[in-house]
Amino acid sequence: MAASSQSLVFTVRRCKPELIAPAKPTPHEFKQLSDIDDQELLRFQVPAIQFYRHDRSMQGRDPVKVIREALAQTLVFYYPFAGRLREGPGRKLLVECTSEGVVFIEADADVTLEQFGDALRPPFPCLEELLFDLPGSGGVLHCPLLLIQVTRLKCGAFIFALRLNHTMSDAAGVVQFMTAVGEMARGARAPSVLPVWQRHFLNARDPTCLTCAHREYDEVIDTKGTGTITPLEDMACRSFFFGRTEVSAIRRFVPHHLIQSTTFEVIMACLWRCRTIALQFDRNEEVRMMSIVSARGKFNPPLPSGYYGNVFAYPAAVTTAGKLCENTNLGYALELVRKAKREVNEEYMRSVADLMVIRGRPFLTMVGSFLVSDVTRAGFGKVDFGWGKPAYGGTAECVVRHISRMGSFYMPCKNSKGEEGKGVGVCLPAPAMEIFVKELDFYLKNF
Repeated sequence: MAASSQSLVFTVRRCKPELIAPAKPTPHEFKQLSDIDDQELLRFQVPAIQFYRHDRSMQGRDPVKVIREALAQTLVFYYPFAGRLREGPGRKLLVECTSEGVVFIEADADVTLEQFGDALRPPFPCLEELLFDLPGSGGVLHCPLLLIQVTRLKCGAFIFALRLNHTMSDAAGVVQFMTAVGEMARGARAPSVLPVWQRHFLNARDPTCLTCAHREYDEVIDTKGTGTITPLEDMACRSFFFGRTEVSAIRRFVPHHLIQSTTFEVIMACLWRCRTIALQFDRNEEVRMMSIVSARGKFNPPLPSGYYGNVFAYPAAVTTAGKLCENTNLGYALELVRKAKREVNEEYMRSVADLMVIRGRPFLTMVGSFLVSDVTRAGFGKVDFGWGKPAYGGTAECVVRHISRMGSFYMPCKNSKGEEGKGVGVCLPAPAMEIFVKELDFYLKNF
């Protein structure tokens, strides 16, 4: 099937999709997801993609065959992935471990890795061909929990693309699974980190008790529809690169007492302000910046190292558009972003789980919100199936698909010069994108 994007045209020939079951018999049982896992926002499929270079030392080895066999072996340990989600009383999600398997697609493309260019980062051309949406496979309930496509390129390189039901795992969890597949592909008999289910660790308490403020779940009525009801075909989605030069330029607008702020915090403060100006909110309208914060390592006693469920929160920095935008200095925005991130600890996670039960899994506040998921530390770039580390590994898209108007990914990437940096996707109505670029240029220019 031919496809084109960004001037790159190639054909992908796919074999008939197959179901890969665990290589050995596994228990038939029901396993509940946690109250963090089964919140409303996570009930969708999230894609990841890995590009691997040709390796002469692997001559004669077929990545499709190697990964297919390793996948079946890994599913013996991660057998819940081979099951299907069901819904219990109160819409509580649980996995029926049926051993039905995960979808696996073998494919070939008449394109080389070099043709994708030096700056490998989303959006990728022809993603729908490299990660085929098998009809009937993309739902939440009664559908495969993983879909994997391995596409050989004509230069000997290959692409590993994966789609995950997000209720099962966060980025760190799916990387743990992919790492296990890589270890089995390289000859291991068992993963070096054995998977741990035990989702009850992140269930609501009994009795439930809200101990933290969760402004990310405020109920806000959308009276104007700014950026939330524009038809997707009228939206502009772009990926922006931030290397050393760009970050240094933005840091000129950071007050001295906040000079220790992380690169992520500085970029987010800048983008939040630029985006708010671009969407032309009224001065008194509330706006939110939510950065997904991992709580792994914030529990006492610690969560087991093999735990592969969702362990993160969306703390919200909240202010009015007027206060955020009245000063080009980034100190105000930066302090809000930093304060929100610091709120996430074990107690915050317990309180979120309780909130899910008390309020029946509310959706995140969409109105006036900007959400960014930082996947730079998830470890996608270290997954090795025997062909070494990927030329690119990480999210397959630059915006969070089902909330693309407000959700962006923050990911490691390189520019066309080979410089390492961070990429951030932004999706805005086309007129707003023009304003956004102009505002961002103000911070980046004359440096």
